[in-house]
Amino acid sequence: MSLSRRTAARSVRMLGVTAASAALALSAAGTALACDISEFSASAACDGAKGVITVTDKDPTGVPAEITVFLENNGADLRQVGAAQTVEGSIKGVTISFAEDWEPGAIYRIHVKAVKNKKVLVDKDIAGNLTTPSAACKADDTSTPSTTPSSSPSDTTTTPPPAETITPSASASDSASDSAAPAPSASNAPSAAAQESNLAETGAGSNTGLIVGIAAVLVAVGGGAVFFGMRRRGSSQR
Repeated sequence: MSLSRRTAARSVRMLGVTAASAALALSAAGTALACDISEFSASAACDGAKGVITVTDKDPTGVPAEITVFLENNGADLRQVGAAQTVEGSIKGVTISFAEDWEPGAIYRIHVKAVKNKKVLVDKDIAGNLTTPSAACKADDTSTPSTTPSSSPSDTTTTPPPAETITPSASASDSASDSAAPAPSASNAPSAAAQESNLAETGAGSNTGLIVGIAAVLVAVGGGAVFFGMRRRGSSQR
């Protein structure tokens, strides 16, 4: 009988130790699976020309967490960014976004509060806060490309400029006509100018005889007038 009691007592003690070990293991596992601030991260990004602040929750237990973002100024809250949002995380991570036209080098404080079964699991800020990039967001270039043809010689689609129409002047057309007119055919007959030149040189065909005759008449008349004048003068002296 004493042996059985001892065996039973040992068995009870072993069961107690096993139960305590199991409780500690479950407690440790529950603590490991509980929501933790280290499972949250934040970053500043751009959506075109607008800025956004994103918060990612990688809590595998999926405990709902309330995220609040504040703009900081010299260590104090300047203003809250939008309204608080709730996120339920996963192993791959779940991301929520806050629209914010952040300025380069701005600092934001991200607060996380997770509650499960009325028990607060997390009520902290993400460590180190969030500092935005040094370059602001820029709008995407959606402008229509210029349709002006390139001056590159390889561009075969370029339409050549219209040829300049040059209206020839009257003098140019006349000179062109003169130059284009056929030269007169040579003739063996002497020209009129050549005939006159020959007659002037030889005296043929001109008025030379008539002029000589008139001159002779005038000389004769003059001589007769002188003769009769002298005769009358001599008779008057007598």
